[in-house]
Amino acid sequence: MDTFTPSGRRPLRLLMLAALALVALTFAACGSSSSDDDSSSDGATTQAASSESGTETTAADSGGGDKGKLLWVQPLRNNPVHRIMQGGFLSECKRLGYECEIVGSEQLDMPSTAPLADAVLSKGGIRAIGVYAYDPSTYPFIARWGKDYPIVSWHIPVREGEAPGLKAVTGTTPTDYARESATAIGREIGCRGTVAVTEGSFNTVENLVARTFTDQMKSDCPDVKVLDPQEEGFDVPAAKAKAVSILQANPDTVAAFSTTGGGPVTWAGAADQAGKRLTIIGMDYVRQNLDLVRDGKVFAVVGQPLFEEGAKTADLLGELAEGKTVSYENPLPATIITRDQVARFEGLLDEADAATKGL
Repeated sequence: MDTFTPSGRRPLRLLMLAALALVALTFAACGSSSSDDDSSSDGATTQAASSESGTETTAADSGGGDKGKLLWVQPLRNNPVHRIMQGGFLSECKRLGYECEIVGSEQLDMPSTAPLADAVLSKGGIRAIGVYAYDPSTYPFIARWGKDYPIVSWHIPVREGEAPGLKAVTGTTPTDYARESATAIGREIGCRGTVAVTEGSFNTVENLVARTFTDQMKSDCPDVKVLDPQEEGFDVPAAKAKAVSILQANPDTVAAFSTTGGGPVTWAGAADQAGKRLTIIGMDYVRQNLDLVRDGKVFAVVGQPLFEEGAKTADLLGELAEGKTVSYENPLPATIITRDQVARFEGLLDEADAATKGL
């Protein structure tokens, strides 16, 4: 299986900018660059709306603190998926005995976020910084802060040396979960019928995931017809209508794979409307998607390690703060979450909610 290797990948340049512009209510495992590059890796999670206020924010949590403070810097701070990441960071940070602080603007805008981080740094006591390197526009800030503090990023692969000052990255590998999803669907459908594939948008990472899924399905189940990927979009009614049209044009469809977090809702709704039973796998363990898995309307969702990325970032920052050496690349597995695993991931969401309460 592939490993998390940002050293061999291009930066995902437009990822979160596209997410913000779409202002949708679903979450996507999607990339950024418009090029279709096999060497790219997982993009960021969201196609979700930012806060309506659009104001800059800073939030502190004073748990622990006898070892000093770890700072987490993340534009689009109140995005629901980002809060899952932050929950993992805050939980682990406090467990390690550090004071923890989250800063970030409500927009996906590093220039608006940087003054908030600078204000915290000016007070002293910071031992290390987690910076969400979602785009190369963040690299100059990492270089500036990295002169004085060790820095770790997560979720978005950054090639070693590309962002001077960045000491480590952590995240998952999309080709792994694409293959695992294909194998799981093939097993469920007995390698018979037609499988639909949809993407939130055509972009580097979702294209890679769709292509890897298709290749693996053809390898596992040569007799299964895999439809060419279609763009699902991020408007819920329109996405469901697109899925229904796919089912009408391909009545032998028995399964669907979506590379975006809205996919479970899209395909569960389409299956209900068409009166069909489908084996569905989509992205992201937000509560709505977990509910669909529990209710049997969706077979599984891909659990990108959002909470775990936050916790691992805290671990790496703690080691760096203590002068230890860490590996630059720190891969984490994604999980194909079926009904028997829903409770565990609901527990992670509960922990994240508790950790971020009041932020």
